[in-house]
Amino acid sequence: MQESAGNPLSPRILLERLESPVAPYYLLLGATSLLVAFGLVMVLSASSVTSYQASGSPYTVFNNQAIFAVLGVIVAACASRMPVRVWKVLALPAFIGAVLLEMLVFSPLGRTVQGNRNWIGFGSFTMQPSEAGKVALVLIGALILTRKRKLIGRSRHVIIPLIFPVAIVLLGLVLAGHDLGTTMVLAAILGAILFVAGVRMRVFAGFAALAAAGAAAFVATNSNRSGRLSSWLGTCSNAQSTGCWQKVHGLYAMADGGWWGVGLGASREKWSWLPEAHNDFIFAIIGEELGLPGTLTVVALYVALGYAGYRLIVTSKDFFVRIATAGIITWILAQAIINIGSVTGLLPIIGVPLPLVSSGGSALVTSLLGLGILISFARNEPACKEALAARPNAVKRTLAVLPVGRR
Repeated sequence: MQESAGNPLSPRILLERLESPVAPYYLLLGATSLLVAFGLVMVLSASSVTSYQASGSPYTVFNNQAIFAVLGVIVAACASRMPVRVWKVLALPAFIGAVLLEMLVFSPLGRTVQGNRNWIGFGSFTMQPSEAGKVALVLIGALILTRKRKLIGRSRHVIIPLIFPVAIVLLGLVLAGHDLGTTMVLAAILGAILFVAGVRMRVFAGFAALAAAGAAAFVATNSNRSGRLSSWLGTCSNAQSTGCWQKVHGLYAMADGGWWGVGLGASREKWSWLPEAHNDFIFAIIGEELGLPGTLTVVALYVALGYAGYRLIVTSKDFFVRIATAGIITWILAQAIINIGSVTGLLPIIGVPLPLVSSGGSALVTSLLGLGILISFARNEPACKEALAARPNAVKRTLAVLPVGRR
């Protein structure tokens, strides 16, 4: 029993570490770093063939992703050093900026990609404004609900201005560009912050019903999305039907990988068989090349992020931090669930990237910004701040182990 108690991997020691005030900080930092590094490796593997076909170099897509990863890490590092009050101040400007960027989608700068008008471009540079809208909705929603905390029991103080006009304007602009996947993620963010804020269930249920009805109507009036729904229900007339080819080859990739995978870089489906192999369907390539251990590792890292977010929500005394944390962690996890569900056939193919793993500069940078905000919240919690301040820095630890004569 004594040996077990002294073992750093014993259940009791692990439980104590997970309950430590610094656990959310280190879990967020560690899981985020591992997902980004893992994503870069898999983007290189999944995109090498099609990248070589398109540009003559197998590293083109990877190089772009690596540049955005470096930019995202810098953004996250800066965000993690900001105090909570700064995010409260930036909430309204961030929302106004996100709305203005989303409006540019319908200007001459707007670009249509795979039927969705959800991009803007300046020469060779492109970005997806709806990604910035996720951060903006989290911050403005947390700010509004914090200021109306004593009035949350009154429905009209929740509906105005959070749902109307704030959420309606942002979700409406994204939906007008036919981006149902991002709209669903934004709706999940809104639902999460309403739930954690303690909004009455009738308001929450009414919003959920409205969102479900809107999604159903949007699918019914769009042949592409209705085709994807039909393929999910197993009514494909042939493999060439809308959504069927991608669904079938995604499942082929997972099946070919078996228990242990075919080996890193040895995917067959990435040879132009599986569309969006390095983007929306990168999870299928992970399953094919790295098997069940690879897919479970990715899922475990998202679970670690979810646990860190949960700890922040239940331990923080700052209402703004609790609401914003719920929004950001729901954004990351909901998007991951939608993506993994689409790849494995548990959900229709909706078309959202796997956070921090899939190729895509806008998504990667904004996801890292969101997680940088969470790290900022975690490190500014009084107990965590005190614990981190009490730990000696790297220089002091090095000097402590050196002989006196060599210091």
